[in-house]
Amino acid sequence: MDELRAMSPCAGLLPITVGTLTVTEADVGPITSVTPFTGASTAALGRALGVPFPAPLHSTGDARRRCIWVGQGEALLMGAPPAPSLGAYAAVVDQSDAWAVVTLTGPGGADALARLVPVDMRLAAFGLGATARTQLGHMHASITRAGEDEFMIAVFRSMAATLVHDLATALAAVAARR
Repeated sequence: MDELRAMSPCAGLLPITVGTLTVTEADVGPITSVTPFTGASTAALGRALGVPFPAPLHSTGDARRRCIWVGQGEALLMGAPPAPSLGAYAAVVDQSDAWAVVTLTGPGGADALARLVPVDMRLAAFGLGATARTQLGHMHASITRAGEDEFMIAVFRSMAATLVHDLATALAAVAARR
């Protein structure tokens, strides 16, 4: 009989380093989709989340607990489970197994992403805490600037191998130009 084993989305694929850039799998903990109910109190929502609900194209919090805007009236809470009281203010769905999350670090990350996304990822245009739901190659992705030289990229779990392949190709192209 076959034995099932739990594996992360990027098991055996990461880490990779090309030139000054590194891609690693990020363990962001639980991932919860949060869609506030009409008329929900922003203050009460923030208390239940543990961080403020993000404005469009932004994220709130830090690596331990981060809330990322992913569309009109929707965010992903990463890093900690929500308080049980959140259900009074929002529709809440555990999506922990649905996402593959990687971190791209190092100088030149924006140059690599410029080959894959139709968004200006340079620090001047995409500052700390900025987030975008965009195309990455042919995948839907959420990209958040987590540091000056750090991007957190989330795609659906089924696209993990494609994400790693596309990033490796972009990293190699950037390294070849240096």
